[in-house]
Amino acid sequence: MNSLYNISIQLYVIAIRFAALFNAKAKLWVNGKKNIFQKIEEVTKGEQNIVWFHCASLGEFEQGKPIIEVYKQKYPSHKILLTFFSPSGFEIRKNYEGVDWVFYLPADTKSNAKKFISIVKPIKVIFIKYEFWFNYMAELKKQNISFYSVSAIFRDGQAFFKYNWFANQLKNITHFFVQDKTSADLLKSIGLTNHTISGDSRFDSVLSTTQNPKSFPLIKQFCKTKPTIICGSTWLKDETLLSQFIKENPQYNYIIAPHEIHHISHLQKQTGAQLFSTSNTENINSNNVLIIDSIGILSSIYQYANIAYIGGGFGSGIHNILEAITFGLPVIFGPNYQKFNEATKLIALGGAKSISNYTELTLAIDSFANFNQTIATNYIKNSSGATETIIESL
Repeated sequence: MNSLYNISIQLYVIAIRFAALFNAKAKLWVNGKKNIFQKIEEVTKGEQNIVWFHCASLGEFEQGKPIIEVYKQKYPSHKILLTFFSPSGFEIRKNYEGVDWVFYLPADTKSNAKKFISIVKPIKVIFIKYEFWFNYMAELKKQNISFYSVSAIFRDGQAFFKYNWFANQLKNITHFFVQDKTSADLLKSIGLTNHTISGDSRFDSVLSTTQNPKSFPLIKQFCKTKPTIICGSTWLKDETLLSQFIKENPQYNYIIAPHEIHHISHLQKQTGAQLFSTSNTENINSNNVLIIDSIGILSSIYQYANIAYIGGGFGSGIHNILEAITFGLPVIFGPNYQKFNEATKLIALGGAKSISNYTELTLAIDSFANFNQTIATNYIKNSSGATETIIESL
């Protein structure tokens, strides 16, 4: 199995390099790793007490962010190296001031893992949520470096709980901080007891946003005239349903933040929307549909809306619903939400609804006309505190 795993990594790298010829994200991934070891060595040479945090992408970064920031406060003399696997995380957070350095993670080959760790010489390593790179994990174990899996979540049916080889890889982890009891029980089922049920650090992250949100006076002005439905991280299937609803329901204002920027021109044609980047105090209320074409502001503009629709549920899975919930908004999303505990819990609490078609979308929006915001805000407050639990043990 070791050989098969290593071959699969090599094939993945080859596939990405080929895709880079015509795919912008793949090109960023390839270019971002050029001379990566030289770049890392230049800035870390001679440094001590380096702590390495790794996130797959932007969503995992939001889980790791409160942990990184509290850790830095507790250990100001430690240097923090942050790595990303995905361009969507690195390109947006490469200038993040909460850490000392930000880089792409070199591909998980044996030689890369050995070289990376020999250059960085981390005193401890923290991987966020889903990230398990087996060669890095094995090399860290070999060098007796503490390795923590944080905000981890496991489900029955994963390879770790079906095949011994995968289960054995988890033995290289010093300690797991898992989100729920189900994850803890699954680890116990393969003989791993080195875990703590800490909860999900994203709750701490979004709670922090509500306490100090960015201000957007233009969007506030836009939302004042009518109840506002905000549609975050939408994909084509989401937008098809929403466009029909927008045409038939002018009694609302709509804010749409599509997941893919190239959707914007098509979305404009469908809805007649104006762009946030070209809006000003004179034209902001000339239309009841506003498209957010700026990156990194969605989490704060939920504060101005009344109902949220979160995209991704007609694809591989919903995007972050907690960013909306923390501001007291009810959320609506497509049918693929089962992998997200918060979605299931919020549906049970009456703070969320899953829809599969246009009729269900209409009924869901109507049902949230007089939503009790405390359902959402209390859920966030009662679920926070994971960061403190994790930091105490790191």
